[in-house]
Amino acid sequence: MSTSSIENIGVFTSGGDAPGMNAAIRAVVRTALYYNIQVTGIRRGYEGMINGDMFLMDRRSVANIVQRGGTILKTARSELFRTPEGRKIAYEQLQKNKVDALVAIGGDGTFTGAKIFGNEFNMPVVGLPGTIDNDLFGTDFTIGYDTAINTAVSAVDKIRDTAESHDRLFIVEVMGRDCGLIALRTGIATGAEAILIPETINSGIESVFARLERGRRHKSSKIIIVAEADEAGGAFEIGDKIKEKYPNYDTRISILGHIQRGGSPTCMDRVLASRVGVAAVEALLDGHRNEMIGLIHNEISYTDFDHAIKHNTEINANFLKIVEILSL
Repeated sequence: MSTSSIENIGVFTSGGDAPGMNAAIRAVVRTALYYNIQVTGIRRGYEGMINGDMFLMDRRSVANIVQRGGTILKTARSELFRTPEGRKIAYEQLQKNKVDALVAIGGDGTFTGAKIFGNEFNMPVVGLPGTIDNDLFGTDFTIGYDTAINTAVSAVDKIRDTAESHDRLFIVEVMGRDCGLIALRTGIATGAEAILIPETINSGIESVFARLERGRRHKSSKIIIVAEADEAGGAFEIGDKIKEKYPNYDTRISILGHIQRGGSPTCMDRVLASRVGVAAVEALLDGHRNEMIGLIHNEISYTDFDHAIKHNTEINANFLKIVEILSL
């Protein structure tokens, strides 16, 4: 560990909440204290930074939170922070609270703001990947992703039970505005007959029709998983098209929505958040800045913000082949 002039690290969460954010906060706070560095908690992300909503954190302030979903620091979006004037106010508030480095926990929007802010005011900033979509370069998994897909799988399993009982076709919409990884893994894990994700541009509603035609007609239940922003439309639009073509199907729609953001984080998310939280503090002390701390092949990785925020839209071709084989 190199010598560092950092004496007070600010930590905040921004953008959509993700299970495991509390575990990350806990790791940042306790690691900083281990190295005799003060920690300032910033409530409600960049908006709280502008408003000076900050407080000193100690070990007790993060006790008994590793298992809790959401974020004790709250989160919010800030239009004012997008402006130079807003960022200047935020910097002045950080100076007032003697914060000289930051750990930002969030996704691409969070890191975009962090990069601009760090460059404008020459402040060391590193980021932790907190988003359920798993759509950031520089880490195999993001904090919250494993919990989100397990929540979705549990919900679809329950939906399958009622679908079996009533010989129904269910269209289940999961989160994933720009990335279909939640839909893809959930669909494979639950034996879905079809999966619609934004990355597979050429497979829309016609591919669903083809799967339904090729599938076993005697199956007592059918599940179609769709990412919320697939080009074929949302679950209701797809449902209307299926009802029109197959009026004999008892077709139902289920939108999982924000249930996927909540709940106690899985073991995987807790361990991931803890590892990158410790590494974030140590990275700042070693002089890193404008980088996201992730995990690649089970090893800590450092990816500059510019690269990390370019959405990871590549889908493993083997996953698509698995879907094709197992949906018959």
